[in-house]
Amino acid sequence: MSLTRDLPSTANDNDERIPAGAAGRQLAVLPGSPAEALEPTRPPEPPERDEPEPDPHPFLRMLDGLVTFVFLLACLFVGVFYWVKVQFDQPGPLATSTVVVIPKGDGVSAIAERLERDGVIADRRIFMTSILYFMYLKGQGSLKAGEYEFRKYATMRSVLDTLVEGKSIEHKVTLAEGLTSFQIVEKLRAHPELHGEVTEIPAEGSLLPDTYRFGRNDTRQDIVERMQAAQAKFLGKVWATRDEHIVVTTPEEALILASIVEKETGRADERARIASVFQNRIRKNMRLQSDPTIIYGLVGGKGALDGPLMQQDLDRETAYNTYQINGLPPTPIANPGRAAIEAVLRPAKTKDLYFVADGTGGHVFAPTLDEHNKNVFRWRKIEREIRAREAQEAAAKAAQDAAGVDSAETATEPAPLAPPVTPQDGAMAADPADISGAFADPTVLLNPEQDPFAVPPEAASGEAVPKPLRNPKR
Repeated sequence: MSLTRDLPSTANDNDERIPAGAAGRQLAVLPGSPAEALEPTRPPEPPERDEPEPDPHPFLRMLDGLVTFVFLLACLFVGVFYWVKVQFDQPGPLATSTVVVIPKGDGVSAIAERLERDGVIADRRIFMTSILYFMYLKGQGSLKAGEYEFRKYATMRSVLDTLVEGKSIEHKVTLAEGLTSFQIVEKLRAHPELHGEVTEIPAEGSLLPDTYRFGRNDTRQDIVERMQAAQAKFLGKVWATRDEHIVVTTPEEALILASIVEKETGRADERARIASVFQNRIRKNMRLQSDPTIIYGLVGGKGALDGPLMQQDLDRETAYNTYQINGLPPTPIANPGRAAIEAVLRPAKTKDLYFVADGTGGHVFAPTLDEHNKNVFRWRKIEREIRAREAQEAAAKAAQDAAGVDSAETATEPAPLAPPVTPQDGAMAADPADISGAFADPTVLLNPEQDPFAVPPEAASGEAVPKPLRNPKR
């Protein structure tokens, strides 16, 4: 008897028997022996699972997050930087050039706000960000106050460069040689681009005449201080190179004599020779007898005489009357320029003791009294010719005005003028245009007791007669 029965089955190569009709059902595995059949069925082994990794250290987690944050922040910074750079370099909103004044004391925020308000920049925040980068990170310097012109469509970069470099609009004031300190202060007060007051009138001679450039924020006192510093610097420089044979012994004396030379002539080719005349006279203990010193003693630094210099003016006792005092006056009588100072410190080598106007705007010099008196006589003749010519011109103009005829349109010929002095008269022809800026001879005396000068016939009466025609240079 068979212990097993045949079951419909299928077999595979491993002798596994799969019940018929087991399609779609779990396959049954038949035991290989009776003992195996009696053993309990073991459950299938569970699938293998990956062991979980241990948690990272908190510091590593923080470091990982920090790296991620820095990366994102760097990306953001690069993006913002690129955007700001594009805005910084693109044309600005200005449709036309404009002028903006940046006052002293304005900070970065106030300057940026002013530029935005005036339409120079489109966004003050971008401008301030750029300032932070260029000024503080790259050390390009600070913004400077002043008056600036910004061209149309100026970029923020060009605006910032202009403010950092201080390319402000420059104004200028020209202060001529020979002006007194009072006159210089008056010119500064009259300049519309300057502001502020001068605290006090500077010492005479302490200002160096020149053309001075300044910005909108400069004050009048600033210009005065610059002139004082320039004069002190220049005087110290040329004093060190002075001729060792000059009669002035201090820089202050040099300024005094230079101011007299400055007022005596406006011609550059005469300054060194006139300086020589005065120094020769000092060596011989002769008085300077300079007309400009008399005028300064009468009116100070405030202006010129109302009329011509008269004999009675020479008799007035003042500290500046070099017809009465010996040597130099106590202070300069004006502010001399560089050329006059150099002329005093390096005068011409001459024996001249006298000079008088020659009718051409210059002077004729003489080493002796006889020669000088001849020159004076010639000048008197030229002077009479000039006065006659001026009188005729005035009469002709008065006649035209009385007739109601415009002098520019009248067909009437003016009265003939007095003929000029001919060469045989020993003098040069007078030119009224030149005479208007000429100086009279400071050594022409009308009082023979002061010095052995020849007295012209006009002065023989002893009355108060005019000195030879002179118009102060300034």
